Amino acid sequence: MQPLSVVIITYNEEHNIGRCIDSVKSLADEIIVLDSYSTDKTVQVAQAHGAIVHREKFRGYIGQKNYAMQLATHNYILSLDADEALDEELRAAILEAKKDFPHRAYRMNRCTNYCGRFMHHGLWYPDKKIRLFDRRIAKWGGLNPHDKIELREGFTYHHLKGNILHYAFDTTEDLIWRNNRISSIAAMSLYNTGRRSNWYKMLVRPTWAFVNGYFLRLGFLDGFEGFSFAVNTSHQVFLKYSKLYKLQRSSGVKKAGSSASAHLTPEKKSAVGEG
Repeated sequence: MQPLSVVIITYNEEHNIGRCIDSVKSLADEIIVLDSYSTDKTVQVAQAHGAIVHREKFRGYIGQKNYAMQLATHNYILSLDADEALDEELRAAILEAKKDFPHRAYRMNRCTNYCGRFMHHGLWYPDKKIRLFDRRIAKWGGLNPHDKIELREGFTYHHLKGNILHYAFDTTEDLIWRNNRISSIAAMSLYNTGRRSNWYKMLVRPTWAFVNGYFLRLGFLDGFEGFSFAVNTSHQVFLKYSKLYKLQRSSGVKKAGSSASAHLTPEKKSAVGEG
């Protein structure tokens, strides 16, 4: 077996971190938790479950995850969020790959839990993520809050069977809170990279998000939760482009001094795309 480090970033995740750690114990040679000075019992719970805990001021999702990788002893990294866990099939697939790691990076599906139901259709499944990789050829990149693993040119990934189980939203209120916060971060990130909004984007893109997720991607097969999820996903797209529109109309916003990272706080993030 080749050595593997599991890396997790946290902030106030006392209710999730134990489940996350327990799901990887059978395959991890070390478990590293980088905590952003949680005010609950996250650190104590993580330590009680066998993790090595480091603390660091939150520097944005991309910066925090890249720093967490550096704390690992081994080059092969499995990166998870605290509200995630491996299912049995994925755990077995990783154990098989761990025998000699024939590939330098591995992608897997993520299945999100909303109000107690795992969503197997719509825009959120399969939410494909590269989460197992050789850190010598990979780094976290993307545009906050949608962080993602970027591989060095010339390297590809292998897809593993199984799911990351994403325990994201216990209630509809959780999803609404997340949409408001994530849309603000996304709008500022887009603004600072020169992207702009207009009436077309505010009207058409939310409508397309609903039609695509609920009808074309079969979100209706997930029942009422699938409908609620599709509506709220569409609303998040509207919020993002309407906030971007407001930013570009506001004379008080300074591109250089109002970076997206200034609006980042380490609370739980869940998003389509990396997170």
